[in-house]
Amino acid sequence: MKKRVLVATGGGDCPGLNAVIRGIVKRASHERDWEILGSYQAFNGVLREPMELMVLDEHKVSGIHVKGGTIIGTTNKGGPFAWPIKEKDGTWSSADRSDEMLRRLQYQNIEAVINIGGDGSQAISQKLFEKGLNIIGVPKTIDNDLAGTDFTFGFQTAVEIATDAVDKLVTTAESHNRIFILEVMGRDAGWIALHSSVAGGAEVCLIPEIPYKVESVIERIHERIINDRGVLIIVIAEGAMPVGGEAAAEESDEIGYAHKHLGGAASRLKKELKDAGCESDIRVTILGHLQRGGIPNAYDRVLATQFGVKAFEMVLEGNFGQMVAYKHPNIVGLPIKKVISSYNRIGPDDQLVKTARGIGINLGD
Repeated sequence: MKKRVLVATGGGDCPGLNAVIRGIVKRASHERDWEILGSYQAFNGVLREPMELMVLDEHKVSGIHVKGGTIIGTTNKGGPFAWPIKEKDGTWSSADRSDEMLRRLQYQNIEAVINIGGDGSQAISQKLFEKGLNIIGVPKTIDNDLAGTDFTFGFQTAVEIATDAVDKLVTTAESHNRIFILEVMGRDAGWIALHSSVAGGAEVCLIPEIPYKVESVIERIHERIINDRGVLIIVIAEGAMPVGGEAAAEESDEIGYAHKHLGGAASRLKKELKDAGCESDIRVTILGHLQRGGIPNAYDRVLATQFGVKAFEMVLEGNFGQMVAYKHPNIVGLPIKKVISSYNRIGPDDQLVKTARGIGINLGD
């Protein structure tokens, strides 16, 4: 009987997920006694009745590295430790089904699990490892906010999409002498905003790590807009906040969704600027999920493939409880517990912050 590895993709979708899956399967094909299974929508496929598992062979993964999304689906709701349950009175509660899931994995003769996901997914990986599951983590997030790895796959594609948006907004702004505020993703980290601002030549970049002063932004506007002539591109991360304020967010009413819904940072900034007396024409563009979709670029395809190959090799070596990471120039394994103990935010002395200031980008401080 072949040994089995289960692959799961959890959290938000991300360009490069399919390339990781393909890398795992292609590497496993060199080992005659191993079989790869996929669980539909993270661990939901294991917990549903009947289980939703699929065999992942070379035919199934042929050519998928160029496709966005994930062929085995994903979810950022619920999970083995917080499975949503609807009570008889219509209210919702949650149940810990982790022990049941481990029994189901054992019943399927699954010897190891490769869990591809962000910080929430890797926190689940660590809890399952502590319960005795042989598990390997693979870092996935367009936000680049997982500690321990130089980059996560999906980030570079998201930056390219955001940079392309800046490029396009410049031309329409020039035509109308407008200010454009572009809101990008990133949650509590400003990596997408900062990279796309430097690449696209934005005048102002507002990120969660540096609370902004409206007066500082107004001052830059006055430098660039003279006699109603001139253009200004402001890139703002969804988690950016004014000095003394909080990120624009609301509680989610989605069952099993753990995060707040971030959004509205750009619209709030527009109101703040107008309230401060800015008379220029201001328009808002919110990229939203466009940053998650589409074809992964070459960089993310390569990195994701490296992660997939390394993850399976870590299974062969028995290096469980670790996450694959990119530490230039090597692909290594790091303890998941260490990775999830911190958050990859932009430091005040980060080289890219210095670069942004060096080319005159206003960071709102």
